[in-house]
Amino acid sequence: MSPMKFRPGLMVLLLVVLFVSQAVAAPLAQREVWPNGLRLLVAERPSIPIVTLLVYVRAGAAFDPADRPGLANLTAELLTRGTQKRTGSEIDEAIEFVGGSLEADASRDGVTVSLSVLKRDLGLGLDLLADVLLNPTFPSDELQRKVRELQGVIRRQEQDPESVAGRAMAPLLFPGHPYGHPVIGSADSLKTIRRDEVEAFYRGHYRPDGSVIAVVGDVKLDEIRQELRRRLGGWAKPSGPLTLPREAPLNSPIKTDSIQRDLTQTTMILGRPAIRRNHPDYYVLQVTSYILGGGSASRLYRHLREQKGLVYFVGSYLTPGKYGGSFVVNLQTRNEGVQESLSVIRQELTRLSREPVSGEELALAKAYLTGSFPLRMDTNRKVTGLLLTIEEEQLGLDYPETFKKRIESVTAADVQRAARQYLDPAAMSLVVVGDLKKSGFSPEKPSP
Repeated sequence: MSPMKFRPGLMVLLLVVLFVSQAVAAPLAQREVWPNGLRLLVAERPSIPIVTLLVYVRAGAAFDPADRPGLANLTAELLTRGTQKRTGSEIDEAIEFVGGSLEADASRDGVTVSLSVLKRDLGLGLDLLADVLLNPTFPSDELQRKVRELQGVIRRQEQDPESVAGRAMAPLLFPGHPYGHPVIGSADSLKTIRRDEVEAFYRGHYRPDGSVIAVVGDVKLDEIRQELRRRLGGWAKPSGPLTLPREAPLNSPIKTDSIQRDLTQTTMILGRPAIRRNHPDYYVLQVTSYILGGGSASRLYRHLREQKGLVYFVGSYLTPGKYGGSFVVNLQTRNEGVQESLSVIRQELTRLSREPVSGEELALAKAYLTGSFPLRMDTNRKVTGLLLTIEEEQLGLDYPETFKKRIESVTAADVQRAARQYLDPAAMSLVVVGDLKKSGFSPEKPSP
């Protein structure tokens, strides 16, 4: 027997998993709700003198008015560009001087204002964070500059086939719902947004009873509570109720969208609306998706790339949102391989519903999903993000253990049932971006 070879990368991975697994055994965080409705979660991690803090506000693109896509994102982008006390440049200089970071980003469901500083600079960091959260002024010159910057991002996205395909698929999955437009908006919609609309959006949606603060790092609960209440305790809850977007429907009309681009390869997305994270079948679909297209051992990767050499990339994804989810399969293939690749994908989707998956496939999917979970918590930033998800989705602070148990309970019969119920290829819309003439693809032509 040959001696075991030492593999440094594997050893580091095992140490990280061991460390995080030990941390998981302890309570993930401490939670409290303030009188103004603000929810606070604190995970004490004293080993590294860094504090990461995220403020999550229910003010994402799902709240955009129908005729103003991109308003939520633009509002978030402007939070750090000027307050009643500081200009945008002064904010940047203050946080950069101590080597920290302060950023605001919008997603589909919410806005995250993130702060990361050394423990010794926490006071300054919290001053800046509270200032941009409570006292933004949305200067007109900064708004105009930010609009030009975002329009440039959109133009660059138009040169990326994956971005083009994703933007085309969203309205097919979520017709008439805010999820159907990009978070960033469009070049046309951005130029119509006025400063008073940004201010009105901020006043209507930035409120403590729709917000969560997650803190991870070298702090104690009593300490950070006192520091935050000094700065945010006066954040008043509006008298009106918190209005939330409607849920996206689980079914949508099946459509095909083909986009001509003079490219040597074609990008395709098949997709349909899917269940949310709070649905009992969510964990079953996670396992099913991994078996289908989750990695190099997945069915699609083996058949389309290893056996047939048809694709450069292929994967399947279950993406949950607070108001609706989606399941997609995306791939990149040479133009001549479009029809055959589509045929293989649809065959594999159908086979999942007709034949039980093997014990080996099921065990591999479970091992990956449960084994990789601790790596979601190997940095302060990842832990704060996980805490926000747990709080917003009401998953419970025992979620790491709950996730493991629910994944491990999935059976081959569950996978077959879920595939039959949720992954019928005939119920999926399709977007194709590429050279349609060379691929021979036509939306009027029945695909195999």
